[in-house]
Amino acid sequence: MAPTSTTRRRLALTMLLVVALMAVFVVKLVDIQVVRASELNEASYGKRAVGVTTYGPRGDIVDANGQMLAGSIMRYDAQVSPMMAMEADHKFAAGEGTENVLDTAAKIGDITGQTPAEIVAVINDALAVDPKSNYAMLIKSIDLDQYRALDALDIPWLFFTTNPGRTYPNGAVAGNLVGFVGTDGAALEGLEWSMNSCLAGTDGEEVYERSLDGVRLPGSTVTTKDVVKGGQLKLTLDLDLQWYAQQALAERVQEVGGTHGMVIVQEVKTGKLLAVAEYPSVDPNNVEASAVEDRSSRAFRDVFEPGSTFKALTAAALVDAGIAEPTSRVVAPYSIRMPNGADFHDSDWHPDEQLTLTGVLVNSSNTGTALFGDKMDDNVRYDYLQKFGLGQKTAVDFDGEASGMLHPVEDWDNQTKYATMFGQGLSMTAVQVASSYQALGNGGVRLPVQLVEGCTAADGTVTDVPPASKGTRVVSKAAADSTVNMLENMVTKGWLNNVLPIPGYRVAAKTGTAQQADGNGGYGSLYLVSLAGMAPAEDPQYVVSVNIANPVTITSSGAAAPVFQKVLTQVLKMNRVKPSTTPSPDLPVH
Repeated sequence: MAPTSTTRRRLALTMLLVVALMAVFVVKLVDIQVVRASELNEASYGKRAVGVTTYGPRGDIVDANGQMLAGSIMRYDAQVSPMMAMEADHKFAAGEGTENVLDTAAKIGDITGQTPAEIVAVINDALAVDPKSNYAMLIKSIDLDQYRALDALDIPWLFFTTNPGRTYPNGAVAGNLVGFVGTDGAALEGLEWSMNSCLAGTDGEEVYERSLDGVRLPGSTVTTKDVVKGGQLKLTLDLDLQWYAQQALAERVQEVGGTHGMVIVQEVKTGKLLAVAEYPSVDPNNVEASAVEDRSSRAFRDVFEPGSTFKALTAAALVDAGIAEPTSRVVAPYSIRMPNGADFHDSDWHPDEQLTLTGVLVNSSNTGTALFGDKMDDNVRYDYLQKFGLGQKTAVDFDGEASGMLHPVEDWDNQTKYATMFGQGLSMTAVQVASSYQALGNGGVRLPVQLVEGCTAADGTVTDVPPASKGTRVVSKAAADSTVNMLENMVTKGWLNNVLPIPGYRVAAKTGTAQQADGNGGYGSLYLVSLAGMAPAEDPQYVVSVNIANPVTITSSGAAAPVFQKVLTQVLKMNRVKPSTTPSPDLPVH
């Protein structure tokens, strides 16, 4: 039967509606896929794309031979998706899941050391801020074993990113110099802090796409900013020598009941520090185990009155100025009152005795030093002290380094005028003492102290190289050599002549025992004992300076002598220094 006109109208209307609807769909499709394609793609990508920071590892700190003192190891940050965790909890409550969040948190805490309540709190805190939060930091810097254990739990809402950590393979060896970083990777102390511009890496960025359930889509990761590793910081230290010096020092400080000590080894011809050993020394891997006062470098930061080791500087200035020679003589009493009213005495009673300048150093006479020193104008002597580096930071400019104290001449009182001749009334750091002896060993030229060789960036660029320097002429070569000769006689004829000599080598040295200030303008009952010297004396190559604070069983420089002899012997042996071929000079003492 032929369709009626009504039926035909209905079909036509239906077709018209279908065509219109298809037209709407086509227009919408064109709008989505063509007109607004870029805008919508960008919006959707922003909802499914996740940006993450990739951490740039810090550069290594190495010794002069490339042995590592500080390096980076891979650590991991564990993060959670709070929204996914709560969804998992809801499924469990509905009978669809296998485990609730609290039970899962307990498994995580068994590995991370956190309590289940702490882990749940991280999730809840994030959701309180954003109910759809897909990110919260759970714990930072877990190690590889912890990461593997957590990953094996296969928790859908637990994610990981890499985060380089810091390791110090030699522990407390050079710890006071190297310093340390915090748990967040921020530099806090020592070279880690002062050379952070060299060591710090540059973080990168990655973007990846995720599915609706928050899982990273394979192959979707795009690096938008490359990671740059920090530079390698090379030091002048010799790790093996540093270790040896620290061991020898630690053993002796404990033997004599001291509180702390320092050993400096410096190369005479270059000014380079080969060892800056301290005890106690912080272990950067376990900073909290050290007292606060032991977490930095006393060798650069602590100042003290050097005592009798300083007399060598006074003698060198006197010889250089033409005021005295090694054989010049004075009559030195046990105690003396000078014309200006200043009075002082030697450490042990003795009758008046005629001493040469050499004898004054051998016997460490305060009165003899003052009688010789009184012949030099105060301002002239002050200029010599400045050239020796007193009152100035070294070229290392270590973080928190002290400059020591050297008052202007116009501020000297009657006692200070003479006390500054034999190492009191002024203060120095351990590194400054070594530097002044380096000048004596180097023919009278003080070279800048060096601790850093340079910084090599990831692209091979080298920076922070100490500038070349001819040094500062302090005294003439003749005066320096004469002073070293006198110090040799201290070793061969002084009271420690059975401890200090090194078979086959000529050694020059000076002892020192300095009372420590009591903080009230006077001196207390505690001492800092010292010994500084060099070898081979005929052509000095290495300076060794030893300081031990507050010894109990031996309160003289005899406490420091064995360390000096051991470390200097080790230095000569390690560097294969040829033995001396000429005898020590025999200078008159009386």
